[in-house]
Formats: sequence, C-alpha cells, structure tokens
Amino acid sequence: MSLKKLSAALALSVLALGAHAGALESLENFVRTVHSGRADFTQVVTNPPREGRPGPTRHSSGSFAFQRPDRFRFDYRKPFEQTIVADGRTLWLYDKDLNQVTERRQAQVLGATPAAVIAASPDLDAIRRDFELQALPDSDGLQWLQATPRRRDGQLTSMKVGFRGDQLAQLEILDSFGQRSVLTFGHLQVNASLPADTFRFTPPPGADVVKSP
Repeated sequence: MSLKKLSAALALSVLALGAHAGALESLENFVRTVHSGRADFTQVVTNPPREGRPGPTRHSSGSFAFQRPDRFRFDYRKPFEQTIVADGRTLWLYDKDLNQVTERRQAQVLGATPAAVIAASPDLDAIRRDFELQALPDSDGLQWLQATPRRRDGQLTSMKVGFRGDQLAQLEILDSFGQRSVLTFGHLQVNASLPADTFRFTPPPGADVVKSP
C-alpha cells in the first residue's frame, strides 16, 4: 500500500472511531443529563416474512413521556387506543376497546427492555449490566449503537438506538419472534416539567383487571 493510501485509510479509521465513540457518548449524556421528557411517536411493526413474501406491517402513533428512575407512559391514539404506564412498581397495560387492564410487577418485566435504556437510572454502568453496547456507523443523519441483552431468555433479541446529537431520535427493536418494531420520536422536550399524575394509573370503572405474574 502506498503512503498516500495508507494515510487515507488511517484517516478513515480515525473518523470511524470518532463516530462510534460519539454514539456511546450520546447515550451516556442522555442517561446522565436528561431526567424527564415527552415526545410524539410513530411506530411501524413488521412481521417476519412468510413463504418468501414480506410480512405485513402495522402503523400506530401517540405520545410518550418518561421520568427517571423507571417511570414512563405510552398513550397510543391511532389506530386503537391503548395506554402503557410504568409507575415505578407496577406496569399497567390498558386496552380501551377490550376494556381490559393487565397489571404486572414492573421489576420482573423491565430489566432488559427498551424502557431500561430510555427511563433507567442515570447510570450507564446499570445499562451495561443488562446490555452489551456496540457503537455502529452513522446512518441517515443519526448516530447509532446496538444494545444486545446479556440474558438471551427474554423476548428482546437486539435493539438499535439512534441519536441526533444527544437527542433520542429512533429505536429499532427486534424480538425473538422475528418481529421488527421501529419507533420514531418527534417534538422531544427534554427535562420537561410533567404533571404529578402523569405516571399514575387507575383502572377505569368496569374494566376487567388481569394480574399477570
């Protein structure tokens, strides 16, 4: 290899390392400095291919809020109304059409999930205990990293987290059934002042409440 080509290769390597380091730095800054937030979101879920044909997709949208540690809320508005609330102790899932509430102990279900990255305690080491973190090349104007659960017995297979600077922009989630879910966040307000009842949930009167282990 000529000196000129070697210099170019080294320069590209340095740039790549800088980009990769930037994604991890963005995650660290996000979990350390962003204590609460709210945003709009869109979600596209793609099922795995069947018989050589692309799997069907589902589109939904709504709003999202979180507050460290371990509190978050998803309000799905389209095409069906659903609410997911984590209050620090209990994870609630409310399906309005079914008039059904599922209640689960939060500690048993949120360890190695996307919520652990978004709304965990402001400690990158805590995330590293549950995930292997690998920085990826920049793409589509975002800095990317991949988070792979250290335990392989859950539904989450891997997750890509996209940042625009230190702003959370996108999550790409692959589960153990081969289903891919892409959440894109917009109008993100960081360290927003959230009403006290944002992360409280009371089952509506007459709703069927199912307690799941």
